[in-house]
Amino acid sequence: MEDLQAYLVGGAVRDRLLGIPHGDRDFVVVGATPEEMQARGFRAVGRDFPVFLHPRTNEEYALARTERKSGRGYRGFVVDADPSVTLEQDLARRDFTINAIAERPDGTLVDPFDGARDLQARVLRHVGPAFVEDPLRVLRAARFLARFAPLGFTLAPETLALMREVTASGELSALTPERVWQELSRALAAPEPSAFLRALHDCGALAVVLPEVDALYGVRQRAEFHPEVDTGVHVELVCDMAASLAPGDALVGFAALTHDLGKALTPEWVLPKHLGHEQAGVAPLHALCERLKVPAAHRQLAEMACREHLNVHRVFELRAKTVHDLLARCDGFRQPARIVLLARVCEADKRGRAGLQDEPYPQGAELLRLQRAALAVRAADVAREGLAGPALGEALRKARIRAIQAARPVPADDDAEPD
Repeated sequence: MEDLQAYLVGGAVRDRLLGIPHGDRDFVVVGATPEEMQARGFRAVGRDFPVFLHPRTNEEYALARTERKSGRGYRGFVVDADPSVTLEQDLARRDFTINAIAERPDGTLVDPFDGARDLQARVLRHVGPAFVEDPLRVLRAARFLARFAPLGFTLAPETLALMREVTASGELSALTPERVWQELSRALAAPEPSAFLRALHDCGALAVVLPEVDALYGVRQRAEFHPEVDTGVHVELVCDMAASLAPGDALVGFAALTHDLGKALTPEWVLPKHLGHEQAGVAPLHALCERLKVPAAHRQLAEMACREHLNVHRVFELRAKTVHDLLARCDGFRQPARIVLLARVCEADKRGRAGLQDEPYPQGAELLRLQRAALAVRAADVAREGLAGPALGEALRKARIRAIQAARPVPADDDAEPD
C-alpha cells in the first residue's frame, strides 16, 4: 500500500514527541474514497464519518475530512470527506495544536499550527476559532490538563477565554450524560484530577456539569483540621491523593471527588464546622449519579465513603460492635474488597490536606485488620442444632463482634459482651 497517502496523526505523534508511551496509532488518508479503501481490503467501521480498519494491523485509518457546524451540541456537524480535502484542512478541524500534528512515513512532521512548539512550551492551546463550535472540547481541555499537568502543561489564556465563551453560550447543556461521565471518569483516572476541576471551575463549566462539586468552592472548614480551609481546594487535594494511592482507578477517584458534598449544604451560621455533613451529602450524591448515569459500582463506593469516612477516621475509638456494623453496612463480609477501596478513599481524604500529604494513615490498616478478624468467623463455626435463619445470623454477628474485640485493645467504653 505504498501509494496510499496515509499519515500518522493525533496522540501517537504527540506522545512520541513528549517521550512518553503511547497507545493506539491512528492514521488519516488523503485523496481516497470509501470504495477505494474497501477495494484495498480495509473494513469500514465508522458510523458518523469514514473510518476503516487496516486488513493486517487492524489500526484505524480515517479519510481526511472537514466539519461544518449545523446544530447544537458536539454532534451538530456536517462532515465532508471528499478526496479533495487536504491534510492541512483535516488538521485544522482538530481541537488542540498538540493534537494537530501529522507524521509522514519517513518520520518528518506536518505541523501547520506549531503544535511541536506548544509541546516544548508545555502549553495546551486551541487550533482555531472553530473550537467554540464543539462544547465537548471544554471538557476535553480540562481532561488533557489532568493528564499532562504533571509534565508542566498549562492552559493558554486565549483557550480559557474560549472555554468561558462556550460555557456562556449554554452549549454545554447539549452534552449527553454519557459523554460527560466519560470525560469525568477519564480525568479522575489521570495523574492530576485537580487540574480538571480547576480548569472547569475557572471557566464556569463546573457549575454546569458538576454543580454539586462547584458548590464546595468558597465553603470554609476548620483550619486546625484543614489548613487549606476552602472545601473545593480540599476536594482537589483529595482527588490528587487518590490518583497517587490508586493510579488509574476512577472508582476510587469518584468516591474521593464526592465524599464531602454535604459540606455545601452546611448553614452559614454553623461554619466552619460541618456537623452531619456525611449524611447530608448522600442526597446530592444521588442527584449527581442519577443525572450522569454513573455506574452502580461507582455509586455504591461513593455513598459508602460519603457516609462512613469520619467513622473510618475514628476506627481506633469505635466499639467492636460499631466496627462490625460499619463493615456490615458496606457489605464488607460478602464483598471484602469494598473495604480495601473504602480505606483507600478515606486515606486520600485524610492526606488530601495542605501540608499533610505525607502523614501516615494507620486507620486504614486497622480497619482491614479488624475485618480479617471478623471474616475468620464462619457461619459453620457458630451453627448449633436448631439454629437457622435470623437466629443463626444473630449468632454469627455476635461471634464476629467478639472476634473484633479479641483482635484489639479493648477501649474503656467498649462492651464487655456484645448484645
